[in-house]
Amino acid sequence: MNQRRGLWWRGALGGVLAALAGLAVGSVVAAVVGTPQTPVVAIGSAFIDRVPPWLKDLAISWFGTHDKTALRIGILLVIAVLAAVGGILSVRRYWAGALITIALSGAAVAAAYTRADSGQTGFLPSMLAGVTALLVLRLFSRRLEPLLASSIDRHGPDDAVSRRGFLQLSAGVALGSAAIAVLGKVVGGNRAAVADARKQLKLPQPPSLAPPAGVQADGAVPWGTANADFYRIDTALSVPQIVPADWKLRIHGMVDRELNLNFDDLLKRQVIHKWVTLTCVSNEVGGDLIGNALWSGVVLKDLLQEAGPSKDADAIKSTSKDGFTAGTPLPTLLDDRQAMLAFAMNGEPLPVEHGFPVRIVVPGLYGYVSATKWLVDIEVTRFDQFEGYWTPRGWSALGPIKLSSRIDTPQNKKVTPGPVTVAGVAWDQHVGVSKVEVRVDGGPWQQATLAADPSVDTWRQWHWTWNAPHGTHLLQVRAFDAQGNPQVESSAPPAPNGATGLHTVSVKVG
Repeated sequence: MNQRRGLWWRGALGGVLAALAGLAVGSVVAAVVGTPQTPVVAIGSAFIDRVPPWLKDLAISWFGTHDKTALRIGILLVIAVLAAVGGILSVRRYWAGALITIALSGAAVAAAYTRADSGQTGFLPSMLAGVTALLVLRLFSRRLEPLLASSIDRHGPDDAVSRRGFLQLSAGVALGSAAIAVLGKVVGGNRAAVADARKQLKLPQPPSLAPPAGVQADGAVPWGTANADFYRIDTALSVPQIVPADWKLRIHGMVDRELNLNFDDLLKRQVIHKWVTLTCVSNEVGGDLIGNALWSGVVLKDLLQEAGPSKDADAIKSTSKDGFTAGTPLPTLLDDRQAMLAFAMNGEPLPVEHGFPVRIVVPGLYGYVSATKWLVDIEVTRFDQFEGYWTPRGWSALGPIKLSSRIDTPQNKKVTPGPVTVAGVAWDQHVGVSKVEVRVDGGPWQQATLAADPSVDTWRQWHWTWNAPHGTHLLQVRAFDAQGNPQVESSAPPAPNGATGLHTVSVKVG
């Protein structure tokens, strides 16, 4: 029995190593043909495309901005388990294990075909990964045949020799897979080219990177969010790599004249620098999927007016390099909010993860209907002629940001009795915040002190001094918009158009 059990473990190891060899070859092939569709990316992207809104929200609530890392790990674990099963089956019947490998490879090939950024060669990495895995799996099954015979017939081949051969093959495949994976990194030089181009890019600088005077409230998060701390929620499992010299934007559709722009064309136009707070529709009440940055770019209104949108048009369909689409109400791009094609963030070229070289920034709208990263196409159209990526998945089409507020401090810590600073942020982009109130243990609302308000397109910070008594207490906050309307107090989940409710924190005093 122990001999049989050892044989199954070796089969499982052989199956996993065969899968790893396939994945390594797939990464090299993807780098050579210039596609992001490695087997893991193809399967993961297809999963993201088909995930229901409730599961997306669950993943974000569990993993936050690390949701894609968690997805990659999950895919690798599933592949490893299935490959291990295939390896065990192949000990006796190679074809049984081969069927699992073929199924995995076929799923990845089919997934790659569904991606807009796959191109004509997007299926090759997954196909050749499958071929490699089949070949390596066959090597392991043959190497295990003497051990299988030995477990059945005690007078079979020398066990020690057979085991030594298996270990040598395992070590060779593991080292070879690692070397091939490193080769894939070297061959895939586009990422390095983009990083180098971003480093050398010279862009118009804002007059100042410092926040406006009086906007910071004691105890609140920094008024300006650093690039490294800015939340990232999108559908790109593999971040598009675009060198500015290769970037092109087409503006077409229901327009009088089509525009075709390159990156130099953008830089020749008037550049604006504007603080704008962006919010994700998946943000739970009190969540951190919100950030405030100084964006630099070109006003989108000017480009659209130059193209001449039809009077019948009511939307734009913006498309990312990876195929993501968003539907944005055309009036929000033609009013005074200065929606922009942004190429810089906090005085630096956009981070690659945030849309380098060009993305859209629209104050007052959730990102899923406006903040298209890695932008390559804008079609002026009508909402009754298309649906953005998230609309058929259960999210509303228009996506205006909802008035909300958050307590940043004190939170999840013990404080001493006496004066305690309670502080946070409130937001209602392109509408504005006129008042913030705080209450303790469901008592009367107390008005907080608001920090300066340089723009209705940014969040507004506030603070309130609480004479905290001993015990455990619940703090709540609510905000009022520029017209004096309070935020919605009833609780609602993010789907389909943004969460509502009052942020509540428990504080222990003593």
